[in-house]
Amino acid sequence: MGLPCLNCCLCIDPVKYKSISSGFGVLLKEQGVRGFFRGWVPTLLGYSAQGACKFGFYEFFKKYYSDIAGPEYATKYKTLIYLAGSASAELIADVALCPMEAVKVRVQTQPGFARGLGDGLPKFVRSEGALGLYKGLVPLWGRQIPYTMMKFASFETIVEMFYKYAIPTPKNECSKSFQLGVSFAGGYVAGVLCAIVSHPADNLVSFLNNAKGASVGDAVKKLGVWGLFTRGLPLRIVMIGTLTGAQWGIYDAFKVFVGLPTTGGAAPPAAIEPAKA
Repeated sequence: MGLPCLNCCLCIDPVKYKSISSGFGVLLKEQGVRGFFRGWVPTLLGYSAQGACKFGFYEFFKKYYSDIAGPEYATKYKTLIYLAGSASAELIADVALCPMEAVKVRVQTQPGFARGLGDGLPKFVRSEGALGLYKGLVPLWGRQIPYTMMKFASFETIVEMFYKYAIPTPKNECSKSFQLGVSFAGGYVAGVLCAIVSHPADNLVSFLNNAKGASVGDAVKKLGVWGLFTRGLPLRIVMIGTLTGAQWGIYDAFKVFVGLPTTGGAAPPAAIEPAKA
């Protein structure tokens, strides 16, 4: 929980929080250990709702678009299916996340604004109205849709490459625990790519939700173009890589629990029927 809080502070106040190491010291000195856990309730609720929508609708849209394309084209253009399915899922998921993200950023970056969700949400609504909770929706889409497209498409491709080039045993002959390990590793690599692709929009979301009436131009002016792409990036790579690996591990563990195969990986070759005499 402390890493997301520090990441928000690095994004919105580069003068005060000059680096990751000094940022830890400033946050600890000013807010104590409890400062690292500010906003944990909206974070938990928001990202739980978003995750459920994201993974659930991804499976739905992946099948939906595959059925539209037909077996031949679904196989030939599978990466496009992954990209379209994940983008469609994230479009819906962010509507669930956006209000909690707005409250989380305000609580984490403005000490004294509120203790948490219980008093922070009504105070936010009184200040900016209910629609203010969705002020950051378009930048959130700008952050999360490329993030999720990279997350799912790269994960499917990375896992397939693992089984095709790095693991000598076919996927269907590997133990379930081994497959879950592959899911975590593939998820971690995908998470690093996600963090890089979505980082500029992440800085924008944090900046816009922190200040009433702030604009994209204000963010660019204060952080600079280079700052939008790099400010807090190493911290976010560690955070998102670990989070994404854990998400895929947990998701595939659930699929195994209910009797479904893990995500990704080359399908076993189809049996060749003997020629009829």
